[in-house]
Amino acid sequence: MLTELALYSDRLFIGAVAVYVLAMVLHGAEYAKRRSTAAVPVMAGASGPASDADPDTEEPAPQPRPGRDRADRLGRMAVALTILGAGLQLASIVTRGLASERWPLGNMYEFTSAICLAAVVTWLLVLRRTPVTRTIGLGVLLPVVVLMFLAGTVLYASAAPLVPALRSYWIVIHVTTIAASSGLLLVPGVASVLYLLRRSGRPAGLVDRLPAAEVLDRLAYRVTILAFPLYTFAIIAGAIWAEAAWGRFWGWD
Repeated sequence: MLTELALYSDRLFIGAVAVYVLAMVLHGAEYAKRRSTAAVPVMAGASGPASDADPDTEEPAPQPRPGRDRADRLGRMAVALTILGAGLQLASIVTRGLASERWPLGNMYEFTSAICLAAVVTWLLVLRRTPVTRTIGLGVLLPVVVLMFLAGTVLYASAAPLVPALRSYWIVIHVTTIAASSGLLLVPGVASVLYLLRRSGRPAGLVDRLPAAEVLDRLAYRVTILAFPLYTFAIIAGAIWAEAAWGRFWGWD
């Protein structure tokens, strides 16, 4: 039974990676479509025969409803897939804990997966509050996919009990908070990089559809003021745990 749960966890993890990759592709398609449609209103304004129509006898051409164009549909599909991927990843973490009969944050594979889940959930909460930031979804999912690929290959470890030094209630406190805060900080990290690109205006063909620099700056600040104190607490908790386990607060290892 435990072996089957571990197998299910691995398959759910792979499924989450695949869904995130597909969501990345859709976010990229949304971004490209928004760029390609930027010039459409200008071209339409220079029309010939349509502008000569009599407004009393001709009905105006139907205009697409705002927020329902192809780019918007692609973006909505990408967000829906991201939510699905987060659900699969959460199920992977839960089944991993059940398979190993412990808190599922005992090695770097599990720790990295938790960081990525925290980053995705943070991104979805930010998106719900500030929908205009959806265009940076590709930038958020890219490091998540890279980290999950490394976790599933280089850092992968089979489900197993914890080593004696890690069998403490501090693993729930320290590792959970450090993973959550690290995932939180990934989002303002991406926003800050995009802020610098937006401010510089280069390359113009890639940054012209990003949110305003002020929006990115505000996003990075608001998430950081929540994540930084949590990260600070996690470091202090880790030092206390290290002193209890190994007799020193910090080993420089």
